[in-house]
Amino acid sequence: MKSRYQMFAAYNAWCNERLYDAAAKVPDAEYRADRGVFFKSLHGTLNHLLVADRIWMRRFTGVGEIPPGLDAILFDSFEDLRKARRSQDVLINRYIDGLDQEKLSGLLRYKTVTTPQKTIEQPLAPALDHFFNHQTHHRGQAHALLTAILGNDKTPSFDLLILQRQTGIGLSSMS
Repeated sequence: MKSRYQMFAAYNAWCNERLYDAAAKVPDAEYRADRGVFFKSLHGTLNHLLVADRIWMRRFTGVGEIPPGLDAILFDSFEDLRKARRSQDVLINRYIDGLDQEKLSGLLRYKTVTTPQKTIEQPLAPALDHFFNHQTHHRGQAHALLTAILGNDKTPSFDLLILQRQTGIGLSSMS
């Protein structure tokens, strides 16, 4: 099971690099324009991805600050946001690399952001599934925004198979 999460952590970092490379080409006004998605703009969506990752990593590790809200703008500068994103991806990879079967089979207890008086207890592995799926969900929104702004030909694919074929991660030795 650990190798599956290592693949998802690698995929997360790989996608984020591709996402930020494309977002760097978007004019600032377009990047910040309210486009009607959950977190309004591409900038808001990228900040939310970092916010959520920090919330979950705090739950997983007990380390780090909890952002003030799900829609918090942690970094107004694109370059500062990108730098923080890269640092967060390193932390995610280190955390996943440090897991073993005992930890993966263990329970996670945490309080929710929206209802902090409520404590949730669940197995760690399904919480990790949500963590990586949540990233994919909002990166999909960011991808749709990029496609609308830049066009399909200038928006990179985020297909997991591309990463697998480029790196061999997740492919059997018989491939």
